[in-house]
Amino acid sequence: MSKCDKGEVKDSRGRCRDYKQEARYEAKPEQVRNRVARNRDRRESGLKVGDSREVDHIRPLSKGGHSGKGNTRVVSRHTNRVKGNRT
Repeated sequence: MSKCDKGEVKDSRGRCRDYKQEARYEAKPEQVRNRVARNRDRRESGLKVGDSREVDHIRPLSKGGHSGKGNTRVVSRHTNRVKGNRT
C-alpha cells in the first residue's frame, strides 16, 4: 500500500485524493452555474437523488434552447450522453 503525497488523504476506497484541489476545480463560476441548472432541472422533473436517469434538453442549451418543460424530457444516462448536443 502506498502513501499519499503531501496534502492528499485516502478516501473510503483507499485512493489518494487532494480535496482542496478538487474543490478549486469545481468552484469555477461556469461549473457552479451548470451544476445549479442541472440540479434545478432534475428537481423540476421529479427525479430523486440516486435516480440514474437524466434531464435531456430537446434543443440543447448550447444551441439556444431553454430549460422550460416543453424543451426537457427524462431519459437514461446512456441515451443523453450518446445524443450529446444534437437536436
